[in-house]
Amino acid sequence: MKTINITSLADLPRAAREFVEAMDDSTVFAFYGDMGAGKTTFINALCSELGVTEDVANSPSFSIVNEYRSDTTAELIYHFDLYRLNDLDEALDMGIEDYFDSGALCLLEWPERVEELLPDDTVRVKLLVNDDDSRTMQLFSL
Repeated sequence: MKTINITSLADLPRAAREFVEAMDDSTVFAFYGDMGAGKTTFINALCSELGVTEDVANSPSFSIVNEYRSDTTAELIYHFDLYRLNDLDEALDMGIEDYFDSGALCLLEWPERVEELLPDDTVRVKLLVNDDDSRTMQLFSL
């Protein structure tokens, strides 16, 4: 397990750099955390660190998945917000397993909705809100 502490919004770029260093060859990252924990905000910082310059400030809540491309590596990045997903069939109908198998980076918010479909090598990322409003991020590889 790797732990990354995020003391404030200003600390996000450093935390995103530390996260990138820990990514290795993994491509599927499942972000767990309560509503308002900062999953979307962190993914935005992470995408910026990965070279995405288009606006990724919003969660893809209305489209379930947004596609970005790194300007530095041309790598595809898929950002999923599965909060509004009704069931596993809806995820299968949208081809979620094809995204996972694509080799592109997949960043998932609310992965609890598709837990049974996650690849075995998914990195689980737990984002915890501390009493002082800082965040603690824990990365688990199974």
